[in-house]
Amino acid sequence: MTSVPAYEIITVPAVGQPGREELRQQCFDVRIDVFHHEQGFPLDTEIDDYDAEATHILLRLVPSLKPVGTIRCVKLEGFYKLSRLAVLKDYRKHRFGRALVQSLHDHVKADARASGLAGSDTVKVIAHSQIPVKEFYGKFGYVPEGEEFDEDGAPHQKMVARLSLSD
Repeated sequence: MTSVPAYEIITVPAVGQPGREELRQQCFDVRIDVFHHEQGFPLDTEIDDYDAEATHILLRLVPSLKPVGTIRCVKLEGFYKLSRLAVLKDYRKHRFGRALVQSLHDHVKADARASGLAGSDTVKVIAHSQIPVKEFYGKFGYVPEGEEFDEDGAPHQKMVARLSLSD
């Protein structure tokens, strides 16, 4: 069995904070490598209007600081959207995708509590999953909602999780 390389997960600084642009670009580079070069999605769909304000989370190896994974969180009216989860192909065997989803969930719960969205016991997170990885999201409590649909030329499924704010 291959040992897991040492890594860190960081939240890219907020808009206007030092270091945001450089670290966000590292997230973009991972996404472009995975979604455009590997999976063939159009390059012009990879960066969108959500990226300017979204929370970007970056997983990088230490001590090299090589970026190998990323995930994006967008706060919308009444829910959060998990999107753009990407891990470089050579590093998927280390379960970095799991670590990134957990980091996003931790961020969502902290943000919901801090911003007063904790009016209920749960917070809703939505993901548009590519069909082959629906089961991955299911491991985190996401359940399919609605019919499959096309997004950027590939079949997707809306997946919804309700995260407990009491833990």
